[in-house]
Amino acid sequence: MSAGVAGERTANVGIVIVSHSPLVARGAADMVRQMVGDCVPLAWTGGNAEGGLGTHVAGIQAAIEAAWSDAGVAIFVDLGGAETNSEMAAELLGTARAARIVVCNAPLVEGAVVAAAEASCGSSLAKVVATAEELSP
Repeated sequence: MSAGVAGERTANVGIVIVSHSPLVARGAADMVRQMVGDCVPLAWTGGNAEGGLGTHVAGIQAAIEAAWSDAGVAIFVDLGGAETNSEMAAELLGTARAARIVVCNAPLVEGAVVAAAEASCGSSLAKVVATAEELSP
């Protein structure tokens, strides 16, 4: 398992990147950071608890906590298992917090980049998610 955090807390929507591969997750987070700087809370997680390919709920929860913003958190995933585990992680944080977490239906890298750009402008969670999901067919 790998997890990482970049940036400082702001009032902007947070971005979490979840991949089965720690290298993919970290690379996508690096790209987001280079595109928008430190004004958006950003965290990533990749790999399973044993260090192999996969995802796990505890790692995703830690990433959500690291990128937490009262404005909400948008999660970007690479495959179905990452989506399922992200939804479970959000639910385990309680109803109030889960209501401010959205697993986006958008491409991992492109979605995270455009969402972070939108979040950097102070947009709402709904606007950040809608902007990212415009990229989906």
